[in-house]
Amino acid sequence: MSKEISDNAGASRYEIRVDGELAGFAEYRNRPGKIVFTHTEVFDAFEGKGVGGALARGALDDVRAKGGLAVVPLCPFIKGWIERHPDYQDLAVPEGA
Repeated sequence: MSKEISDNAGASRYEIRVDGELAGFAEYRNRPGKIVFTHTEVFDAFEGKGVGGALARGALDDVRAKGGLAVVPLCPFIKGWIERHPDYQDLAVPEGA
């Protein structure tokens, strides 16, 4: 099962494709110096297969690679994923920070 994560900037969301099929997305809003994750969804057919975690990791790796952006995890899934992965906690800032 191949997983590919991409930033669909026109739709303001990171998307994950599994074997070429759209499997889920993480929506965001850009703010000065920040990216605000608002909602993450994995389609039913792909739940329980590590797709959400792969999407979170891929999106956050891309944010880190772009440099200079803080992550505001309003989305409960992204927030929880960051809390469980200490190596990503340096990216996160609370809302309003």
